[in-house]
Amino acid sequence: IRAVLEESARVKRDLAREAAAEIAQAAEWIAAAYRAGGKTILFGNGGSAADAQHIAAELTGRLSRDRPALPAIALTANTSELTAISNDYGFEQVFSRLIEAQGEEGDVAIAISTSGNSPNLLTAVDEARARRIRTIALLGRGGGKLADRVDLALVVPSDDTQRIQESHIAMAHAIAEVAELLLFPELCSA
Repeated sequence: IRAVLEESARVKRDLAREAAAEIAQAAEWIAAAYRAGGKTILFGNGGSAADAQHIAAELTGRLSRDRPALPAIALTANTSELTAISNDYGFEQVFSRLIEAQGEEGDVAIAISTSGNSPNLLTAVDEARARRIRTIALLGRGGGKLADRVDLALVVPSDDTQRIQESHIAMAHAIAEVAELLLFPELCSA
């Protein structure tokens, strides 16, 4: 147990040292999108799908302060959409089709992947970029193919899926917290 927890902490310390500036950049982009009337769109597969829903809930609800709701959509949340699109267009198109339907210039799209190589995420990022939506990816294992396809790649310095997923949530919480500070400074001084 100690070894698992120590390794998790070590990966997060390495991430803080290597990517703090990029994590802050992600928060600034999200705050800017909200100021301009945009939204955050999140997506991933498996545990990353759950992470997308978790972070969307932190934005639409609240993270640590009572504040106005922030528009966020987890593309993984509607099973009818996911299964209809997968059935009719193939799983590779599941998120790109939803971005086509709901994404607008000025939004921020966040792809979450431990490998960075899922075809449906690559297709979705390409659709987002074609629509002039800023793209961010929370990644691991060196970033995979997604690292070169997004505007901002936040890569956890690990090859261990569990440590990567734990760090994705830590990063996403940090991004949401800083975005709250940027958007609602009056709530932070109290």
